[in-house]
Amino acid sequence: MAQEFARAFYDSPAWKACRKAYIKSVGGLCERCMSKGLLRAADLVHHKTVLTPENIVHPEISLGFDNLEAVCTECHRELHEHEHHQAHEKLRMRSKKRWRVDEFGHIVAKDTPPETENCRI
Repeated sequence: MAQEFARAFYDSPAWKACRKAYIKSVGGLCERCMSKGLLRAADLVHHKTVLTPENIVHPEISLGFDNLEAVCTECHRELHEHEHHQAHEKLRMRSKKRWRVDEFGHIVAKDTPPETENCRI
């Protein structure tokens, strides 16, 4: 389902013409399945670089063939599951910082107990 900011774009004649031309340019087949030696019809056109409110106005991103991929419904679902997983993993890693700054401004390991962090040998 398209996000709210992209609804008008996906309903536009420009996108509909681009989508149709792109699917025709790859023979109407899912590019992901073809790379696995399978022949399956493409149902959708996927943007490799995810559309955002900032980049949707740039034709090279929203309409450029270099940013498009013809996919079947199953491959499209897998792509979005993978993107969702990557975004979740990035957030998780941000919260797992290994360093922190103590009250004296020293960088210490995050798991260093406060009573030993200022001990110097």
